[in-house]
Amino acid sequence: MTDPGHYPQQQYPQQNAQGYPGTYASGYGQPYAPPHRGMSITSLVLGLVSIFSGFTFIVPIAGLVFGFIGLRREPAGRGMAIAGVILNGVMLIGWVLLIVLAIVIFGSLAAAMQQDGFYA
Repeated sequence: MTDPGHYPQQQYPQQNAQGYPGTYASGYGQPYAPPHRGMSITSLVLGLVSIFSGFTFIVPIAGLVFGFIGLRREPAGRGMAIAGVILNGVMLIGWVLLIVLAIVIFGSLAAAMQQDGFYA
């Protein structure tokens, strides 16, 4: 019969050098580490920020970079990375279209003003 106060090591988290609980031990003696999803989460958050703040141009570029890195390195966060790439891509395309539209409008205004004699 076993001692009632003795439990197998698998039921308690291992402790690191500071005495804090660390990763949980698996049945095979290898520590369990949760899957990495930091890049994918960052891409998704930057995509949402770029949609709701709207006045940013650098944020969608950074979100695309994080999204593509997350797609390549983090299979556990693939869905969040794809959503981040889509959101950041849509916002970046919107900014590019807005800049092209502004150049066309201001160019045609400048040409019309020059034709009407506003410029000497």
